[in-house]
Amino acid sequence: MPPSEDPRALALALARPAMAGHFDELLGQSRPADTWLLPKPPAERTPLAPEWNQFFEHLGASGFADLNHRTEQLQRQIHDNGVTYNVYADADNPQRPWSLDLFPLIVSPESWKKIETGVLQRVQVLDRVLADIYGPQQLLARGLLPPALVQGHPGYLRPMHGVQPLGSTHLHVTAFDLARGPDGNWWVVSQRTQAPSGLGYLLENRLSISRLFPQAFESMHIQRLAATYRALVDGLKRMSPAGQDAHIALLTPGPYNETYFEHAYLARYLGLTLVEGSDLTVRDQRLYLKTLKGLEPVHGLLKRLDDQFLDPLELRPDSRLGVPGLMQVVRAGNLVMANPPGSAFLESPALLGFLPALSRHLLNQELLLPALPTWWCGERAASEAALPELANCVIKPTYQGAASRQAFDAILGRTLSRRELDEWAGRILRQGDEYTVQAYLPLSQMPTWSAQPNQPARIAPRSMMLRVFAVSDGPQSWRVLPGGLARMVNVRDSVASMQRGGSSADVWVQTQGEVDRTTLLQASLSPELVTRRSHRVTSRAAENLFWLGRYAERTENSLRLARVTLEGLGGEDQTSTPFLVWLHDMATRHGLVLAAVPSPLQARRVFERSLIAGLADPAAVPSVGYNLRAIKQSAATLRERLSQEHWNVIVRAEDKFFSRCAKNAKDGDFSPMEALRVLEATSTHLAAMTGAQTDRMTRDDGWRLLSIGRHIERLGFLSTALARGFKAGSLANTGGFEAMVALFDSTITFHSQYQQSRDVAALVDLLVLDRDNPRSLAWVAHTLRGRLAKLAGSPPGELSPMSNRVLSPADWDLAELCSVDAQGNYRVLTDLLAQCTQCAYAVSDEISATYFTHSRDAKKSLGA
Repeated sequence: MPPSEDPRALALALARPAMAGHFDELLGQSRPADTWLLPKPPAERTPLAPEWNQFFEHLGASGFADLNHRTEQLQRQIHDNGVTYNVYADADNPQRPWSLDLFPLIVSPESWKKIETGVLQRVQVLDRVLADIYGPQQLLARGLLPPALVQGHPGYLRPMHGVQPLGSTHLHVTAFDLARGPDGNWWVVSQRTQAPSGLGYLLENRLSISRLFPQAFESMHIQRLAATYRALVDGLKRMSPAGQDAHIALLTPGPYNETYFEHAYLARYLGLTLVEGSDLTVRDQRLYLKTLKGLEPVHGLLKRLDDQFLDPLELRPDSRLGVPGLMQVVRAGNLVMANPPGSAFLESPALLGFLPALSRHLLNQELLLPALPTWWCGERAASEAALPELANCVIKPTYQGAASRQAFDAILGRTLSRRELDEWAGRILRQGDEYTVQAYLPLSQMPTWSAQPNQPARIAPRSMMLRVFAVSDGPQSWRVLPGGLARMVNVRDSVASMQRGGSSADVWVQTQGEVDRTTLLQASLSPELVTRRSHRVTSRAAENLFWLGRYAERTENSLRLARVTLEGLGGEDQTSTPFLVWLHDMATRHGLVLAAVPSPLQARRVFERSLIAGLADPAAVPSVGYNLRAIKQSAATLRERLSQEHWNVIVRAEDKFFSRCAKNAKDGDFSPMEALRVLEATSTHLAAMTGAQTDRMTRDDGWRLLSIGRHIERLGFLSTALARGFKAGSLANTGGFEAMVALFDSTITFHSQYQQSRDVAALVDLLVLDRDNPRSLAWVAHTLRGRLAKLAGSPPGELSPMSNRVLSPADWDLAELCSVDAQGNYRVLTDLLAQCTQCAYAVSDEISATYFTHSRDAKKSLGA
C-alpha cells in the first residue's frame, strides 16, 4: 500500500459493505441503497463515521500493513494469558481460547449519553419492581404484572419475601444486552440480573486492545473503567455490616464453570477473595471463610452463582455449590450480596413488554431506552397479536433456564418453513405462557479485521450485540460502566452467543470531557489490614496447593522412574535378575504398568511396550499423563494465586507431552528411544515448574503447604524405592546401583564425591544422611519438619507436635545404618526406611484433618 494514501480511503477500499437493512457502524448509517463499494471518485464515496475517521487517522496508512502482525500478537497474548471460555458441549476440550477481534466497537459521546441515561432509568425501575414484589406486592394487586410471570417463575424466591436488603438496594450489578437498529437507535433485547457475566472478560479485552492501539486509545479520549469498578467495591463495603473494613469475597461455582477465567481475573483485579461454596460456613447467622488460621467473617459476596444453587437447605437440595444456611444470613442482615437472591424472574424476556407501564407507574416517566416489541403469549390478546407475525419474530422461552419448564434455544421465525411455523403456532396456542415472542431486529454490523489464509485481508462486517453494565456505588445509587462487551454473531449463526462460537470486541466509549484516570492501586493500607490480608489463605486453596505440590512431585517421580526403567531395560545389566525384579516391582507399585503385564524376566519387550503405551494414559492412575493432567486441574482452581508464567508452564507441559505421545503412537514410532526423548522434554518443563514454585511464589502458608505436599511425596517415594532395592538385592550390581542414584537425581553429586565407588556406605551417606543433598532423606525430613513447624506458627527453634511425627535425622548414624545382621540384611536401615514411608503418609492424613476442615470449630450450623 502506498504510505501516502489517505488511511480513511484505504479503510473504505478494504471494507466490505454491511448487509442490506443493517446499520453499518463503520459508516454511522444503514447501508445505502446503492452499491457504495463500486469504484467511484473519492469525492463520491460514502464517508466513514467520525469516530472511525479518528481511529484510522491514528492508525496511519502504513499501519494497515501491520494489522496481520497485531492479530497474531493478540492471539498469542490471549494464549499466553490463559484467557479461556469453557464450553460445556465440548467434552474432549472444554477450555478454548477466548475469541477477541482486533478492532474495538467505538461509541460516540452522543450515542453513549442516550445509552447511559436509558440504562440508569431502567435499573431504577427494576430495583423498585423487586422492592415491591418482595414487599407490598402492589404491582401484582393492580394487574401491572401477571402473577404467573412472578410467583410462577422458578426464580421468584418466597424465602426472600419481606426481606429488606442492606442499603435498601436490590440490584448491585445489572447487565443489558442492546442492539442497534437500522435507524441507528439502540434497543434493549434482554436483561441479566441474577449473576451477569462479562465484567472480567471486558477488562481483559480492554487491556489487550488498548496495548495494540495505544495512540488511538489515548488521542480519542476513551473513557477508563477503573473508577466504576472501584465504586462497585466501595459501595458494597459502605452497605455491608462492617463498613469500609468489610471483607468482600467473590463466590464462584468453580473451575468447570464456563466463565471461571473471569471470576479469577475479576477477584484479582478487585482485590476480592475468590471463594467456592465449600470455602464458606455459617455460624450463628453469620458467614465465615475457612482459612488456615481459622474462621474469618465475610461481610459481602459478589456472587457468580445462580440463585437456586446458593443454599441446599432452602433452595436446591442437590446443590454442592452453595452454603447451607446462607439464606438465613441474608435475611438476618449480616451480609450484603450482589445481587440479593430472588431477581432471576426479571430475566424473563416476557418482562420487557410490561416495563413501559411499570416505568410510568413507578417513576412517572416514559422509558428513554426502548425494548424490542415483546409479547408474552400467556395473555390471549398478546398471543393473538404475535401469532400472525411469527415469521418476522424470535420465539423465546418465558422461563429461560428453568429445569421444570420448556427449555429451548431462541428460534428465529424467518429460518422456519411454513410447516415448522404452524407447529410452533400450535405449541403457543396450547401452552402460551411458556412462550414469549419478540420482534426481530437486524443487528448492526461493526467492522472486523479478517485475515484468512490464501485470501487478501479485508475489513469485514459482523453483526453484534452490546452488553452494558450498571453497578451500584452506594444505597439507591448506580452508575453505568463506560464500556462494555461487544458480542459478535458467528457467521454461520444468527445469535450472539459465546457458547455457540461467537467472538467478542472491546468497547471504546468516547468522552467530550476529561478522561477519568482513577486507578485501583490503593495509596496506603493500615498495618493491621496488610497483616490480615497477607495471611488469608482459604482452606480450599490451601488443599489445592497441597495437592498441586503432591502431583508435581508425583509426576517427577513417575517420570524419573520411567526413564530409569527404560534405560535399564536397554542397558548393560538387562540380564541381572535382582535389577529386573526391582524395576518390575517399582513399575507395578507406582502404576507405570499393570500388575497383569509379564515381568521383564518373562517378556522384556512386552513389559517395555506396555510401559510406553501407558505413559500418556490419563485414566491410568498414576501414569505420567494422569499426574500431568492432575497438576493442571489443581492449578486451574488456583489461577488467582499463580503467576501467568507458572500457569503457562503447566499448560505447555501437559499439552506438549500428550501431543508428542499421540503423534508417536499415530506414526507407529513410539520406540524406547523416542519415549526417552519425550520424557526428557517433559522433565525440562517440570524443572521450570519447580522453579516457578520455588522462586516465584510468596512464602505464605499456602506455599508452605505446596512445599509440604512435595516433601511428603518425596520422602515416601524415595524411602520406598531404596527399601525395595535392598529387598530385591539390586544394589549389589552396577546397573541397580546406578539406577538407584539416578532415581534420587544424585548421579553427578555421587560421582563427584565418591568417584567410581559402589560401596553401600557411600550410597547411604549421600542418599540418606547428606544434609546438603535436597534429594537425601535427611534433607527432606529436616525440611519437612521445619515447614510443618512454620505452618503451625511455632516460635523459632521450636517444633510443633506434627513436626515431631517426622523422624529426626539427628538420630541417624551411618555406622548403625550400614550394619548387617546375621542373615546379611540391613535391618536397621530398612526399618528406618519403612518408618519414613509410614510417617510421611500419616502426616498427610493429619494435615487434612487439621487444616482443610473446620468441623471441630462448629457448635451449631445455624442460629435459632
